[in-house]
Amino acid sequence: MFGNLFEEEEEEEEGFSSPSSKGRIAKGGAEPPPPRGRSNLCGIKNQGGTCYLNSLLQTLLFTPEFREEMFSLGPEELGSLDDKEKPEAKVRVIPLELQRLFARLLLVDQQSASTADLTDSFGWNSSEGTNQHDVQELNRILFSALERSLVGTSGSTFIHQLYHGTIVNSIVCKECGNVSQRQEDFLDLTVCVCGVLSLEEALWNMFVEEELFEGNNLYRCAQCDSLVTAAKSAKLRKLPPFMTMSLLRFSFDFAKFERYKEMGRYSFPLTINLRPFCEQIDGEDSDYTYELFSVIIHKGGCYGGHYHVYIRDIDELGQWDPQEEDCKPKPQRKIKEQVKEVCEPTLQEDDPLSVLTAIISKESSKTVLLDQLGQKLMDKIGSSWSKKFRKHYGPIGKFLQSHNDVFMLVSNGTRVALKANPPSPGTEPPGPAEETTDSDPSTPPDPGASEQEPGPNQKPQCESEQGSHWFDLNDSAVTSIRESDIEKQFQGKESAYMLFYRKTQLHRPGEALNNPQYKVPSHLIRMAQEENIKLQQMREKFEATNNTVELHLHLAPCYWLENGALQTVSKEPNASTTLSFDRRKTVGDLRLAIYQMQELWEGDMALTVAKSLPAGLHLYNTLTDDSVSLYSAGIYTYTDLFVWNGKEVCGATVLTGAEWEPVLLTVVRPFLCEDGEQEVEDGEEDEERRGDFENEGPGLKKEARGFAGGATLGEVKEALGEPKESLLCQEHKGSERREQGAGEGGGASGWRVFPPDDMQRTLKELSLKDGDALLVLEPQSFDSSVFTLNGDVVTVTTPSDCRWLQVEFRPHLKGNEAEEENKKVKVPATGNMLVSEVKQRAIEELQLQEQHPSAQYCLRQIDCTGKLLPPVCEELSVRDAGVRLMTTLILCPGNGPKASQLFLHFAVGAAPSAGMEMDIIVEKTCTVKECLKAMLDAVRLEGTCWHLRRLDWCEEIGEPLMDEDASLSELKISSGETLVVTEGYLPPKGFLRLFVWLYNDPKIVETGFNHNDVGPAEEPMLEAWTAGETQSQSSSLCGGNTVELRNVGVVEISDEVILEDLKTQVLTLPAFQDLCVPTIGFMRVWQLEGRRLARILRGQQATLRKLKLISGTDICVQQLLKEEDLGPKEVLLNVRMGVPGERSYYPPEELVWDASHDSSPRSLRICLAAHYGLSPDSLLLAKHQPDKHSWEEISNWTQQFSKKRKKKKAESLLGAPFHLKDGDTIGIKNLLVDNNRDFITLEDEQGQQTLREQAEQRRKGGQAAGSDSTGSQRKAGQTKSRKPEVALSINVGLFR
Repeated sequence: MFGNLFEEEEEEEEGFSSPSSKGRIAKGGAEPPPPRGRSNLCGIKNQGGTCYLNSLLQTLLFTPEFREEMFSLGPEELGSLDDKEKPEAKVRVIPLELQRLFARLLLVDQQSASTADLTDSFGWNSSEGTNQHDVQELNRILFSALERSLVGTSGSTFIHQLYHGTIVNSIVCKECGNVSQRQEDFLDLTVCVCGVLSLEEALWNMFVEEELFEGNNLYRCAQCDSLVTAAKSAKLRKLPPFMTMSLLRFSFDFAKFERYKEMGRYSFPLTINLRPFCEQIDGEDSDYTYELFSVIIHKGGCYGGHYHVYIRDIDELGQWDPQEEDCKPKPQRKIKEQVKEVCEPTLQEDDPLSVLTAIISKESSKTVLLDQLGQKLMDKIGSSWSKKFRKHYGPIGKFLQSHNDVFMLVSNGTRVALKANPPSPGTEPPGPAEETTDSDPSTPPDPGASEQEPGPNQKPQCESEQGSHWFDLNDSAVTSIRESDIEKQFQGKESAYMLFYRKTQLHRPGEALNNPQYKVPSHLIRMAQEENIKLQQMREKFEATNNTVELHLHLAPCYWLENGALQTVSKEPNASTTLSFDRRKTVGDLRLAIYQMQELWEGDMALTVAKSLPAGLHLYNTLTDDSVSLYSAGIYTYTDLFVWNGKEVCGATVLTGAEWEPVLLTVVRPFLCEDGEQEVEDGEEDEERRGDFENEGPGLKKEARGFAGGATLGEVKEALGEPKESLLCQEHKGSERREQGAGEGGGASGWRVFPPDDMQRTLKELSLKDGDALLVLEPQSFDSSVFTLNGDVVTVTTPSDCRWLQVEFRPHLKGNEAEEENKKVKVPATGNMLVSEVKQRAIEELQLQEQHPSAQYCLRQIDCTGKLLPPVCEELSVRDAGVRLMTTLILCPGNGPKASQLFLHFAVGAAPSAGMEMDIIVEKTCTVKECLKAMLDAVRLEGTCWHLRRLDWCEEIGEPLMDEDASLSELKISSGETLVVTEGYLPPKGFLRLFVWLYNDPKIVETGFNHNDVGPAEEPMLEAWTAGETQSQSSSLCGGNTVELRNVGVVEISDEVILEDLKTQVLTLPAFQDLCVPTIGFMRVWQLEGRRLARILRGQQATLRKLKLISGTDICVQQLLKEEDLGPKEVLLNVRMGVPGERSYYPPEELVWDASHDSSPRSLRICLAAHYGLSPDSLLLAKHQPDKHSWEEISNWTQQFSKKRKKKKAESLLGAPFHLKDGDTIGIKNLLVDNNRDFITLEDEQGQQTLREQAEQRRKGGQAAGSDSTGSQRKAGQTKSRKPEVALSINVGLFR
């Protein structure tokens, strides 16, 4: 049929990618298959594109009559798989593998089973597992393969008996009444979807409506022997026990020559009576009545998608437990809550693992949004994560990742959920197989046990759904659904594709209910038992191995306290002992194990979590509760534990906690002895000193010293043994140094002297961290030329061995690359040397004068991205020119500017691309007019209709230089700036040139606001819209709605006029003459940015200068149905209410939200509630991000915490992260009638898919974006590349 036109959609794996490297050691090899979930049903693994096969196999498994017929065939008829390699043996491999797969799905305790053995029996290679096919085609081919495999056995006809029916086609001659009949068998009925609303209507058209042969389409009657009028009809003659309906959703459009999928609404009943469509209608109703038990669903389009199946569990083999509990009786709810209160263990608020587990487990969906987890934690324990747990456990995201055996991320990483079997203190929680009363590992949990013995955990069911246990089997995932969920598959991108009905006469025996072993052969039961025992052993081994953590034990006798940190007594790099321990055991068990290891230990033993820092080992929290497991205590693999008495180490008191973390500082001292290097060359002590001191030649020596973070700067000075009059200095960083002027080039570095008040502040308060340098100077140090004190800044001259500059010669700056590698030379230099001397030395070293005697060169710096900066002024010194020693300068062809000159880039007509601009050197006193003339002469242009413009911060053409007589220095134009030579005269001073667009609002047209009949005047706009010319364009509204704009002219107006005058002048344009605008209050003016409606110009009396309008701005005029005068803090929003139960929204409405007094989420929620007449607490809001095709949920938090002032301040939606502005779209969910909290629509998913495809194309180095014509061809003509279509086949041996 369709070949492999369906390609499996790739799905991102949820949760963390691998076991935590921090939480435990994965020594157990491959992780065993997880046990069954709460549904107690087994899924099927997807081999890459076999979702269509999985859906059909699950349907056959849950067809009890088919399943039992397969199990009734024994080895004496089918053979044995052990003999399949023997050439003389007749082994029917396909039925045997299907039996084994069914047995595993029924009896083996695993989340999903593999179909690899079955597909191997089909003769499929590895690529077939990744090719997607049509499930209806597979249904026919699989049944045909089974019938051929079962030839000569007792089951050779069971498929024919279960599924084959008969249709009789009749043609009745209207002249003689002769009836011509032809009978045909069917395996499934293919019913039409296009132009039909329901299954009953399609069957009526097929079997009740007659097709007449008349006019030019006559029928030749054999009895009349002439062309006559006749009627053709079809009827069902024989009804099978199982009726399969295939919905013809995929068709071919012969006008567009492309496939398409019918996504319109197409309903089908849960119970259907086929009597009206049958030839014989004299039987009982039960002979014609069928009930639905399986719906195979296709999600996607005609060229790609995914299959899953809704199945009714007829034998009630699974544990049906849907998420919604609306039908639960209130008294039983109260009973359950009371029992829950009694049975729920006491929450340990000091244990973050216990708290987070309790929060997630109490949610009805068993998941929590990541951005709401912190708020729920605060509501639970009254404190935030940062305040209570961050010091010891780090950020909350890091904590979740380190415990990924308990937590997992779902919904594309936006939600956190609990995994099925987190380890608990002392013992493992019981798995599904352990909860049953029968210890037989081959028997899965009995879902009926709880129904036979009602208890507090029993969940009552709605009376209407007793016996209607439906499940969604989506490859490996199996979830419970309600019968009402089937209606959601009537239409859309995800809709029903195949329907399976069974006769209501087919009743199941009582012993088959809740009994997965019913009629399963004994040898398959033994096979399942063996596999269950093997799986159980694998899980026990894996859990035991995977819960083993390696701990690093640091014993107190091996350490001593120095400078606020613990240091090892010996010089051995590894002074710790490694201990492997089961983290499910308690702290008391660990303490006892260490006691047994350390037989000579005396007194109390304290176990404290430690961490190796650059300054040494530091202690944090002590494990005091012996009853808590290591898992709950947050102990993970490679955790450092310090074993001591809890009070002192070697007689010294140890301060613990994050506030006392030691800081390793680099203490810098003067080192003025010329032969100092020789003083530290001899002897073992000198070798040790060389390890601690790092000398930088004559000038400075460095020493690494650790200090407690809670120590004051005065205590540090005292610990260094410095007199009170010595100075402590901190090295300047980045821009701060440049501001002070210290250390700018010339090989000097600047240091700031700590004021006396800082002596009482701690190192943490001074924000000193590991590696920061601390300069210690005595007053006599300033007698040397190395140190200079200027105010509170000390300048240290760089040693002589660092006084150099590297010069790289680049003969070609643009266009062709150099034929040979760029030459480099290191030139000795000082801060006082002139740049011209550096250039001359470099030219001599590179021998350029001999090659090009008359060539001119200049020196240029490069930034961090490798971009060339303007040439350095050669009249200045290295220090004054801002050149740092030990950096690289580029020697380029060209002249360098003098101190009185500017080096400028310029382009003609448009903003230049990188590297394509031209250069010019002009005097700083040169006027704008003179500069323009010099640029025009350089490019040989003439005329006076030119002016200069600057580039704005977006590297686009900005404001013109209005004052042509002003000098460049007066206009603050500096070297390196880019100017654009623009054609046209300068606009008058103070006048703006604004481009006006008309907003074509369809609501205005529908309501007939414009009473004047425009007539033919609208045709150019429509033609421009359809032709795609520049006069009309499609603009994206801020909220993502696409509107049509039409260019209606240009307005030149002074920037001193008010907005009211601008609206009045806009109305004088010819395009507005036929529009009916009562007053200017019925006009709304938008400012366009990048073809988007950016903001509304508000304030009728505000001047255009105050509104920050500049020449060249695009504005858009919109007609209104009522007058409007928005205030400065009134925001115009497009609000869209979600359609309950659907992934769509009602049409948008405009809403003005007054945020002048309160801009919090609560204020917006109240405004929307008043607009819709609903309760504010029942609304869920989100802002649409059209660029990302996503929704950003606006949480219910009304306050945020300010760390600086320790005060709570209201959260504003006008600021980060939402930045609400005019035109934004706000989605609304009414939680009273809509349980779907997801704002994503199908259009958003398609947009996200497009973004992913574009990103993938960019990653693979796909075609770059070209011209507009190329872009339109790509949009219109190119389609996603697809695999070649391959026919589906199953290879079967000969058994006749």
